[in-house]
Amino acid sequence: MKNFFMWLVMIGWVFTPYTSFADPATQIKKESKEPITLKDAVTLALMHNPHLKAFSFEKRAKEARALQSGLRPNPKLNISVEDAAGTGGFNGFDQSQTTIQLSQLIELGGKRAARLRSNNLSKKLADWDYETKRMDVLTQVARSYALLLKSQQQTKLTEDLVKLSEKFLNIVDERVKAGKVAALEKIKSKINLSYIKVEFEKAKRELKVARRNLSITWGTPQPQFEVALGNLNEISDVPSLENLRTRLGNNPDLARWTTELEQRQAVLDSEISKSIPNMQLQGGFRRLETTNDHSLVFGISIPLQFFNRNQGAIEEARHKLGKAEAEKQAKKASTERNFLDAYNELVFYQAQVSSIKNQILPGAEKAFNGIQEGYRFGKFNLLDVLDSQKTFFQTKKLYLNSLAQYHNTLADLERLIGEPLASLNPASIESGGEGA
Repeated sequence: MKNFFMWLVMIGWVFTPYTSFADPATQIKKESKEPITLKDAVTLALMHNPHLKAFSFEKRAKEARALQSGLRPNPKLNISVEDAAGTGGFNGFDQSQTTIQLSQLIELGGKRAARLRSNNLSKKLADWDYETKRMDVLTQVARSYALLLKSQQQTKLTEDLVKLSEKFLNIVDERVKAGKVAALEKIKSKINLSYIKVEFEKAKRELKVARRNLSITWGTPQPQFEVALGNLNEISDVPSLENLRTRLGNNPDLARWTTELEQRQAVLDSEISKSIPNMQLQGGFRRLETTNDHSLVFGISIPLQFFNRNQGAIEEARHKLGKAEAEKQAKKASTERNFLDAYNELVFYQAQVSSIKNQILPGAEKAFNGIQEGYRFGKFNLLDVLDSQKTFFQTKKLYLNSLAQYHNTLADLERLIGEPLASLNPASIESGGEGA
């Protein structure tokens, strides 16, 4: 799979503004039974992953809240009638007084601006949360795709082993008929073949699970593709530790904390602004029915904050700001630890893949071919053949597992540095063919 993770760059590994899932221009064609590529899988996941859709609604909710927080209080209309429908001279409305009054709340202390800033920062935090989830989905796709490629190759490997064992059984049968070996060797060969067929069924079942795990990333439990295209055997040179550590700031899990602290400070400022009382202006028109006169009514209302000065909410916001600062440091420490673990694992699996490919696998293959050929001429017994066969195919299985572990760790490391490794170091090492 040439440049395994470069599709992640093309599709949008770097932070990009949110676009609606419902936009017809961005919709892609439905799945089919055709082979799937990493690009197809990434596109499907970004467009249809249910978790990303849920985060998109949260983003819209935060946008709506920010809009609401910037609106001014509505004026109030008050109509009152006094001295009416009573007894004596106040019977009916001849002695009544009718007042029509408007009142408007005036927010003081910068409450509206502080509230608007807090909610705008909450909207920005929702953007970071969406970006974090988006990168989680990309990582999940990369890991699932690597495991699917491994399962495909492992299934093919086991199928080849079944065919090879069937051919070898024929060779044993010929030697038994020729009286060169005991009939017991044919029984052992059949048992070995039966065991390998069980392994083949297991590999096919694991392939089915791997195919389903990939399609679930875009919300489809039943995959509509048959084969995933790509070269699992490609590995890249690992840049230096310090080179990658400088890119940890691209991790949205860390980058979001700058906005988080700003938002917590804005909440504190908003609570402090509430300690300053608002003012309500009132003005209106009054009619006196007894004299048929008119007059104006106006006034001002200011609450006296003797007891409640919002001191509890202010203290709560201050403590939450301190908590956010501590959480930032904790997240930074855990990210650094995860980064070091992922880097060391990646270096280990790269070395393991190279060692198996260049040193162990060639020797195991040579021994297997030589012993199998020697069996025809009676140079080796059946146990030697079966032992070399087991060693050779276990080595190839270990090789596939190491490749899958390498790509899984690579995906984790790229998630931590916030960008694909291929964009930093385009050099790659081909570790054999598709069927290795």
